[in-house]
Amino acid sequence: MLNRLLSGDMPRNRVLAVMLLAIFAGLALAPFLFPGVKALNVAAKVLIFVVLVASFDLLLGYTGIVSFAHTMFFGIGAYGVAIASTRLGAGWGALAAGLGGALAVSLLLSLAVGLFSLRVRAIFFAMITLAVAAAFQTLASQLSDWTGGEDGLTFRMPEWLSPSFEPFESEIFGVTIDGKILSYYLLFVLAVVLVLMLLRIVNSPFGRVLQAIRENEFRAEAIGYRVVVYRTTSSVLSALFACVAGAMLAVWLRYNGPDTSLSFEIMMDCLLIVVIGGMGTVYGAVVGSVVFLIAQSYLQDLLRLASETASSLPWLAALLSPDRWLLWLGLLFVLSVYYFPTGVVGRLRAAAARKA
Repeated sequence: MLNRLLSGDMPRNRVLAVMLLAIFAGLALAPFLFPGVKALNVAAKVLIFVVLVASFDLLLGYTGIVSFAHTMFFGIGAYGVAIASTRLGAGWGALAAGLGGALAVSLLLSLAVGLFSLRVRAIFFAMITLAVAAAFQTLASQLSDWTGGEDGLTFRMPEWLSPSFEPFESEIFGVTIDGKILSYYLLFVLAVVLVLMLLRIVNSPFGRVLQAIRENEFRAEAIGYRVVVYRTTSSVLSALFACVAGAMLAVWLRYNGPDTSLSFEIMMDCLLIVVIGGMGTVYGAVVGSVVFLIAQSYLQDLLRLASETASSLPWLAALLSPDRWLLWLGLLFVLSVYYFPTGVVGRLRAAAARKA
């Protein structure tokens, strides 16, 4: 049953299986295991980035396409929900209309980018997608009547997803269930369903053709596969999943702006997470998102504690200053690439293959 649910893509490593099970349980029970606003925000961000990074890995890891326009579709999903909720009011119909419109726009844009640019090779395609993403970010900032400009849009959610909504009079396991927690579980269900869908895609005959194109595009074309069609389809599917991830972000934050969903920093985070988790595996997006976002969110707190502990050694306390968290995050990334060149998942699976 589990093998069928995961489309035959089992972890193939005991440590990885335990890790994935712990992540699933931790995210499923996050509101009860990790009380506090910050912990819940980190857990929700992990769910959103798992979908976003897994969709990006469909392009990079499985098809071998380097695109810098992925956050554009992420932003389209977020803006679709934000604009619809602002203009149509707080309701499920507005959410559905916003998501539907965003998916339609993402479909058309990704199809256009795929048809006009996927014939361009390597770095030239990457530069084209970077230019398109930059142009879209500028457009989102300029169309202030629709997007709110640099200030963005703040909007309300349906009553069930509003923080003031409390369906139960008493607490459950010491936690008051409100609209914020219901929003979290909406994100959790969506993330699980979307990850299972991605697993089905990459382990289908279509996914195997994508991997063949990644390994040797000319050979795949020589044996009869229409490479441009497969690459364009992969680009469209990746964009649609990223669009839904953007809608998840808007639902969680009840706000969206250019820096929230369209910044180049998000694109860089996706690249780092893919490298940390491992390219060409959906599980890498899960593991990489958890590792990277927890380090990003709590590294400053850990450094603050370490700096206070080392106060008797001024040079060490200065080195461990929370202001230098980016330095330590970069060092952690370099070490992870050095010791896990194929990512955490790739390294664990390779170790299991050697023992077999």
